[in-house]
Amino acid sequence: MLAWILLATFLGGALSAALASMFLLLPESRRSWLLPHLISFATGAMLAAALVGLLPEAIESVGPQRVQAIGAAVLAGIALFFVLEKLVLWRHCHLESCESHSPHEAHRDRAAGWIVLFGDGVHNGFDGVLIAAAFLTDVKLGVVTTLAITAHEIPQELGDLAVLLHARMSPRRALFFNAASSLTSILGGLLGYFALRRTLDVLPYAISVAAASLIYVAVADLIPSLHRRVDPRAGVAQVLLIGCGVAVIVAAERWLG
Repeated sequence: MLAWILLATFLGGALSAALASMFLLLPESRRSWLLPHLISFATGAMLAAALVGLLPEAIESVGPQRVQAIGAAVLAGIALFFVLEKLVLWRHCHLESCESHSPHEAHRDRAAGWIVLFGDGVHNGFDGVLIAAAFLTDVKLGVVTTLAITAHEIPQELGDLAVLLHARMSPRRALFFNAASSLTSILGGLLGYFALRRTLDVLPYAISVAAASLIYVAVADLIPSLHRRVDPRAGVAQVLLIGCGVAVIVAAERWLG
């Protein structure tokens, strides 16, 4: 099982960083066009992984008598990620809205870059723990969770690179640091494996927290960004791509089942 976790966390981190790097080769207009579509797809994939894959597995593991405990774990997970977002560990501190930066623009740019790297490293470490919890429960669940997390990571890593370049890092240095922060998911996977395999009774609740993280990111971060585009054509495209994200996760569930 450890081999599955290491492979999933490595491939997820490396793939998201590599694809984000490839996006930099595209013209800025093309990147701007693709990014909202990727976010729509990721929204569907994350919600489906949480509500179709993770939560039913957690409820089945504990039985109907402890469904409320699973609900409490989901609530606790949402509260946790809200607090982390407030502490600028989950959501990146955007340059134009961060009040704690230096008043000098160059210093603000550099500070934003390092904050993004730190926040992304912690974020990916959490992702690794959640992937480990999913694989320890079931290989199928681990694959589905990895797919959903990777779908979210690709547009996020692209945004990270843009911030790092804006922070006056060279492209080579920005790519290196972005890839390094992506691969902290491997450390999280190792931590999750050794911590959770000794306490298997905790796994359903760890899975519930994993579901909470996917729901929180989709609802608090991704969906509000989709609502910024209000024209009917964009709305139809968003619904279709969210449906595609759901379909990919459901298809993976059935194929692996």
